[in-house]
Amino acid sequence: MRLKCSFLSDSEKQQIHEDSLKILANVGVKFMSHKALKILASNGASVDKGSMIARIPADMVEQALKTAPKSFVLGARNPAFNFNMPSSYTGYTLDGAATFAIDFETGQRRPAITKDLIASLKIFEEMQLGTVVWPNVVLDDIQLSSDDIRTTFISLINSSKHIQHELHRQNEIPYLIEGLSAVLGSEDEIKKRKIFSVCYCTIPPLTHDEEMCETYLELVKYHIPILPYPMPACGSTGPASLYSDITVANAESMSALVLFQMAEPGTPIIYGHAGGIMNFNSGSFLEGAPESTLINGSLGEMARFYNLPNTQAGCLTEAKAPGPQAIMEKMNSAMPLVLSGVDVINGIGEIETSQLLILEQIVVDHEIAKICKRMKDGIDVSAAKNYYEDIANVKPGGHFLMEPSTLEACHSGEFLMPDLIDRNTHDQWNELGKPDLYSKARTRVEEILAAPQKNPLPDKIKGKLEDIMLRADRELLKQQ
Repeated sequence: MRLKCSFLSDSEKQQIHEDSLKILANVGVKFMSHKALKILASNGASVDKGSMIARIPADMVEQALKTAPKSFVLGARNPAFNFNMPSSYTGYTLDGAATFAIDFETGQRRPAITKDLIASLKIFEEMQLGTVVWPNVVLDDIQLSSDDIRTTFISLINSSKHIQHELHRQNEIPYLIEGLSAVLGSEDEIKKRKIFSVCYCTIPPLTHDEEMCETYLELVKYHIPILPYPMPACGSTGPASLYSDITVANAESMSALVLFQMAEPGTPIIYGHAGGIMNFNSGSFLEGAPESTLINGSLGEMARFYNLPNTQAGCLTEAKAPGPQAIMEKMNSAMPLVLSGVDVINGIGEIETSQLLILEQIVVDHEIAKICKRMKDGIDVSAAKNYYEDIANVKPGGHFLMEPSTLEACHSGEFLMPDLIDRNTHDQWNELGKPDLYSKARTRVEEILAAPQKNPLPDKIKGKLEDIMLRADRELLKQQ
């Protein structure tokens, strides 16, 4: 028996699909790229060159859904971390991209810097359910035109898991491909292994940026997976109802799917969203609200409606400090997504609407992830778990402590053994110094940071990446 959560009925999914098609065909989507408009027009879209709006008919959506791969592998530098999409369980990414971090040594809030990213990657490498590295901070100490390349290569050097980041300009592509080729050996291996993917943020409502759009239209030649990631906020950049916000987000995703499938049929697409709502007190974006979970969970079900792998935002909070609010909102925004079968949840390690990195939070959030997985795994009712003979042997009034099955249970996956949750007696807890989740997480972070890096790149390849970064620093600055 597996625990399940459902956000939408079959008829509601069909209704969202049909209303999204209506938006695409009648309202249209604005593409700031003439190249994108030309591709869409040549494949049947009605394009208004003045407004740069493309109206996309239903048959183009249908064609795009036919050519989009229904499954693929997000490869990793260490193949042990390869991640199948769709997945039999929910994996997680690092959250991103925070502008601030809590300094692990001083406890002070400050702008995020490179050492925060490197520490995060080392910790994330140890998180079993952590599957995709999304560089989780904007590096205040790298204010260069090469920051995308530097952030990507720092991630490649310090993590052997799948890397997902953004490119913003076409002139970054040669450096990226050269670096990935240095790691993998050839451009053919880039296409085959897929150790790097990109996030593609549309501009809500219903708009595509020029530079990123044209960059990714070049990148599709290398079969790099693309994660379209609409973020309409219900009430501000999205309509002021959950339903219509979902339809707008879905229409934005479909418009990206159509564009990249028309440009390069078979491009791997990860159907993703980071929907939220407007804070009606201030106008700001809320991602830890229950309504945000309803939006993203519903869009996760739309991914399965389309048979597309997906990533949805979750494990999020508006809390300004670690503690009860952070844990409550993160659990609330993760559990329903896991129970509904989302492939990947984007959101580990940050609080304050993903603007503040706390290293201990990575470990705390992974504990939340393990609890969610255990709930999703449910109850094993196979014949192997039918202990009738034990019951008959113990008889009424006895106990099961000496049964071999009890000892086996201690080492089985049926009973979750938490790393941070305290299950001591009150006296034992007092003797241990009254530890809480975050103090235990801090100890774990200290242990990880003190240990040697796991799965390091060979020095020769690391040197090549460092040389490419230095060259990108010089050359991309000249091209500004």
